[in-house]
Amino acid sequence: SGTVISGTPIAVDFWSVRRAAGARLFFLSHMHSDHTVGLSSTWSRPLYCSPLTACLLHRRLQVGVPGHRPARRPPPPRPALTARLSLQVPTCWIRPLEVGQSHVLGKEVTVTLLDSNHCPGSVMFLFEGAFGTILYTGDFRYTSTMQGEPALRGRHIDRLYLDNTHCHPHRPLPSRQHATRQAARVIRMHPQHHVVIGVYSLGKEALLVDLAMEFSTWVVVSPWRLEQMRLLELPDVFTTEEGAGWIRAVDITEIRWDTLVSWNTLHPTIAILPTGRPVKVTHPNIYPILYSDHSSFSELCEFVKWLKPCSVIPIVRGGICQAYFQKYLSSAPQALPDLKIPKPVQESVQQQRKRKAQEPRCLLKRAARHSVPRGVVYESPEKHTEKSEESMGVKVLQQNCCESAFCSQEEGCTCCHTGKEKGKEELSGEQPGVARAASTVSQAPVSDEHFPTGFAGQYLLTPLNVLKQNSSQKFDKLVEDFFRRGEAS
Repeated sequence: SGTVISGTPIAVDFWSVRRAAGARLFFLSHMHSDHTVGLSSTWSRPLYCSPLTACLLHRRLQVGVPGHRPARRPPPPRPALTARLSLQVPTCWIRPLEVGQSHVLGKEVTVTLLDSNHCPGSVMFLFEGAFGTILYTGDFRYTSTMQGEPALRGRHIDRLYLDNTHCHPHRPLPSRQHATRQAARVIRMHPQHHVVIGVYSLGKEALLVDLAMEFSTWVVVSPWRLEQMRLLELPDVFTTEEGAGWIRAVDITEIRWDTLVSWNTLHPTIAILPTGRPVKVTHPNIYPILYSDHSSFSELCEFVKWLKPCSVIPIVRGGICQAYFQKYLSSAPQALPDLKIPKPVQESVQQQRKRKAQEPRCLLKRAARHSVPRGVVYESPEKHTEKSEESMGVKVLQQNCCESAFCSQEEGCTCCHTGKEKGKEELSGEQPGVARAASTVSQAPVSDEHFPTGFAGQYLLTPLNVLKQNSSQKFDKLVEDFFRRGEAS
């Protein structure tokens, strides 16, 4: 669920360099697995994140130096100090940035990390540069305290990349405090039962701590999770000792029918599934609780209304949410993205033009002749032209072959115009006189200067609905006449 931000050198939670276009600065918002897809020991670029995410990254991912080859079967984690675990992974590519401070990267981008209230270490990114001001929320749960953030107060936001996971007016969500009380109510309804709570590898730690405090019991976890809880510096309510407490935290994938049957053969057990998404209950002792680390629809509306960005861009693909926030957007002019061609591409284009300028004229002629049969054929132009014009917001055929690299004239190349007078006027906006000049192209002498583009402009770049006006015999005759004039010149 990553994004390459258009018009900038920035990519967030996006780890495919091949598909990242001109991105040079890579950011990790948090350590959930769907945001680290593609991140592995082969990564060899600076990665910017919060200090806590950097600690988790050291511990859970093999992000190493170039040439580092991880073991085929990494050994299971051993009980050890977190500092020792973090030293097992080279850290040259992990660049932690302090939260709440502004950092200048590459002399072109200023970034400020802000707590996103999603999971430990998760942050929002506030980017500033020639492209304007962009706020990328990543996964976040809005709270009114965010309005007190100095970096956001009174800030003009050109683009808001918004977590739209629950951006639907008919999908209400309670606050996390209310959801915690619901979970406590379910537990009180089963005083003789053990309680198993399904959670991801990171997140919802506050729910576990609150329930442990509420019922004065230990929360039993795996050794791996206990070490992570200590890394996060959470209250000392977790243990690995079986039987020390009657609340246990397990991976969310363990909450299913067969495990509930197995647990209940040993002791009456209920399972609590804290999630904001619809789930299918496979056992009567499974209790879903609407507990989400993503913003509800009403919270999103409140956030956008307060921030007043110029535009809202949904982060989750396939989600449509701009219409809900249109009335909250700022009417101030928006900074346009910096759509300059990346430097390596610019250099290659310049080199290509230089090579073309050095090619002999005779080679250009020969290339034009041999390229005659390879014209582009458009499928059903009459059917799709009108739809394409409306959807793309541009006029097709507005360019002509005068823009070709072969044409040396700057204005009015008569070899590049064809078609009916009326059709040409409507499509290209040319004056009638230009269209009449084009109609006489078969009778006018053709110079070497125009030779390569005349045929391509008259036939290869002409829509089928114009070519169909001529019979095949007339078409062949025009081709023969054209080559005959070229040889005579």
